[in-house]
Amino acid sequence: MRHSLSLFVLLFFLFTQAFSQQTKALVGGTLIDGFGGVPIRNSIILIEGERIKAVGQVGSLEIPAEAEIISTEGMSVLPGLWDMHVHLMLNGHSDYTHWDSTYIDVFESVIMPSSAHQLLMAGVTSARDLGAPLEASIIVRDRINKGEIPGPTIYVSGPFIQKAPYPNTEAFRWGVNGAADARAKVKKLIDAGVDVIKLIDQDQMTLEEAQAVVDEAHKYGKMVVGHSHRPEEIRIGLKIGVDNFEHTGLSTAPEYPEDIMLLIKERAAKMNLGPLFWTPTVEGLFNYEAVRDNPEKLDDPSWHLGLPDSIIRDIRASLRYPGRMSYFQLTPVRKPTLSRKFAQLKESGVVMLVGTDSGIPMKFHSQSTWNELDVWVNQFGMDPLLTIKSATYWPAVAMKVDKDYGTISEGKYADIIAVRGDVLRYINLLQDVDMVVKHGKRVK
Repeated sequence: MRHSLSLFVLLFFLFTQAFSQQTKALVGGTLIDGFGGVPIRNSIILIEGERIKAVGQVGSLEIPAEAEIISTEGMSVLPGLWDMHVHLMLNGHSDYTHWDSTYIDVFESVIMPSSAHQLLMAGVTSARDLGAPLEASIIVRDRINKGEIPGPTIYVSGPFIQKAPYPNTEAFRWGVNGAADARAKVKKLIDAGVDVIKLIDQDQMTLEEAQAVVDEAHKYGKMVVGHSHRPEEIRIGLKIGVDNFEHTGLSTAPEYPEDIMLLIKERAAKMNLGPLFWTPTVEGLFNYEAVRDNPEKLDDPSWHLGLPDSIIRDIRASLRYPGRMSYFQLTPVRKPTLSRKFAQLKESGVVMLVGTDSGIPMKFHSQSTWNELDVWVNQFGMDPLLTIKSATYWPAVAMKVDKDYGTISEGKYADIIAVRGDVLRYINLLQDVDMVVKHGKRVK
């Protein structure tokens, strides 16, 4: 009996292994592979297990007889999107103080898993979470990686590093007092397993403190992501070696000052340091007035995924008067500056990354990322292929995982999305992704 049971277990294991390794073939669609070149018509993508086996075209690449064929006829096929600036601990509520005090105990068990699932269903297969309690960040990331809960591959910073945390935010903002303390705080984050270090308010630190943050992170091969809200944050960030700046910042100023542009161009010219990355996060600001004046999209049930009714009601109630939110009152004055600042960055030599600040008031994880691409293309005139590259190839390079992610090419993880229609002509087709494949498994 024991022998028969062992044989059954062995056969079951072999069967499930063979099934999980079954070759899939995505056949017929127009492939935008993420490298930025001419799309491949009538494409074939062979997937074996979690990874891409081969890429070619109908008539030139043979499809194995045993392969499961999935038609992508009439579709645009592209790498899974990255969102390089999300906040899983937030989900659109307008009152941060209320949100943090009410729900921090369920960030790990409810809020962050819900946010991650929403991102995945929106075609985001990789995301960078920039600011949340440390333990929750690590646990949620690792549970996703183990396949215990659905979500993109997540890269986390854990708590912000800044001069002093704002009141009642100590769980996800860590202050520093001297260079030694700055190094110790960064080392604690790295020992816990974070992927990046998030720096904010570096203009309020001593130069020694700010430099210690960057030096300690770089010592262990971790990139430093820095805020760029104020001119001095950028000047100091460039001086100390920040790798990736976030936001367009500078409030209502019409453009970046000349000295900052010269500093950015000088840094971008230093090939030995690699690219200087910049994540503009413009869609929340750019789209605010449209949402304020036509709030129908706030009723889209896609952001309810994974949330209990009580939290849904709380979020909805907080958004009852979109035009009254203090968070956005300067936005109508800031909005006209965005196009110029975006153009300055594009012309400066920085490599821009798609990120959204998803989770801020009225910005849901189910909707934010495609909105960012839409603004880049349809408002700022960015080439659609380069925009997609900024949401696929370049994020993987920035996170040093481009051997495994970022493009649809042989050997990489099969993170693939598809939408019906021509996404290069109508980038907003990404608001309704028809198919999502993550690590070779179709999840939508």
